[in-house]
Amino acid sequence: MGIEDLRAHVADELARTRRRSAVLTDSVDDEDLVRQHSPLMSPLVWDLAHVGSQEELWLVRDVGGAEAIRPDIDDLYDAFKHARKDRPELPLLGPEEAREYVGTVRDKVFDLLDRTPLEGRRLVDGAFAFGMIVQHEQQHDETMLATHQLRRGAPVLTDEAPPRAADADSLPAEVLVRGGTFVMGTSTEPWALDNERPAHEVHVDDFWIDTTPVTNGDYQRFMADGGYDRPELWSADGWAHRLHAKLRAPRFWEHDGQRWLRRRFGHVEPVPADEPVVHVSFHEAQAYANWIGKRLPTEQEWEKAARHDPRTGRSLRYPWGDGDPGPEHANLGQRHLRPAPRGAYPEGEAPCGARQLIGDVWEWTSTDFLPYPGFSAFPYREYSEVFFGPDYKVLRGGSFGTDPAACRGTFRNWDYPIRRQIFSGFRCARTPRPEELG
Repeated sequence: MGIEDLRAHVADELARTRRRSAVLTDSVDDEDLVRQHSPLMSPLVWDLAHVGSQEELWLVRDVGGAEAIRPDIDDLYDAFKHARKDRPELPLLGPEEAREYVGTVRDKVFDLLDRTPLEGRRLVDGAFAFGMIVQHEQQHDETMLATHQLRRGAPVLTDEAPPRAADADSLPAEVLVRGGTFVMGTSTEPWALDNERPAHEVHVDDFWIDTTPVTNGDYQRFMADGGYDRPELWSADGWAHRLHAKLRAPRFWEHDGQRWLRRRFGHVEPVPADEPVVHVSFHEAQAYANWIGKRLPTEQEWEKAARHDPRTGRSLRYPWGDGDPGPEHANLGQRHLRPAPRGAYPEGEAPCGARQLIGDVWEWTSTDFLPYPGFSAFPYREYSEVFFGPDYKVLRGGSFGTDPAACRGTFRNWDYPIRRQIFSGFRCARTPRPEELG
């Protein structure tokens, strides 16, 4: 798009993102904003001021070269200097002061957007720095949505039910993805982050992958068969954590003596059998896969299933093609505060026949979070590089709480394998038997 169209697009994305932040913070009172609902999460008011602090650092000061607005709070909102559990003890900005601060920053950014040449410097080419800030705020919006799920009290967020699939009962359980070389990652997506780069060729062998994510009904069968009591299904680390954390079911599930219920953003309701299971750790996903005689897909397999078009040999931006996500393609953007039922969004189907690869639930893979060949940190090491290694597992695809601006076929998420407060689920894969390949 031309420079002026790009400016308009950036302005729209900034405004749309801030509206979501306002919904998440204006829907609760000041007491809820400053409360820590879990030591795993920051108070909502910290996230709000943090997105303003990062916007000031990268856009107002770096891109714009302007004088600092609040240099005195840089340390308070540096995510690497203070663990989440310690943030409530910091002298944070109060709710009104935080809102005033982020509003002041945003006003300066809109002025800056009007006069910044969006080319000639890597940080601004294609409005990269502005896109990075949009994605950063949307990522914190998803984090704040996870905090809403942890809070106790009456529901404060509203949504509508996601669509159902008319052909769900006729879908195959799994689809075959033929092996071969494909292009993984990207060197051309203008707002892609450093860990998605560069594009590179990867070979994978033939594999089967589940058509849709594992559902609550599937997972309850694993539970009923003693899945949480059979150490042979778990890795050594997974079993040790299962015992230590006393895991018996996905997070937010409880049994009333007759049926499983779940707590969802203040609602307590029966667990719907046909929705993808959510709030499970990597260890739980791996145990389920072992139970059913499969495995978790590698990150490479997941991306080939999601992006490779065997008819053209191209890697698509999304499973459905190169066009941006629409409401007909995927469950994204907090429109629905739950995963959609199995098989939803047929228009988002990948060439291999798999569905719901984008949206609904972040999907655990078996792959450690590592750099691609030729990786270069940009614009700062702390976005990706400091997390590389065996401590983190890769998740792909986004969730119902992920915004389209922060989700694409190349987007990589990562977390500790014990994490369950995130909107995480999974699908399984397996290696074909020789007779299945013909």
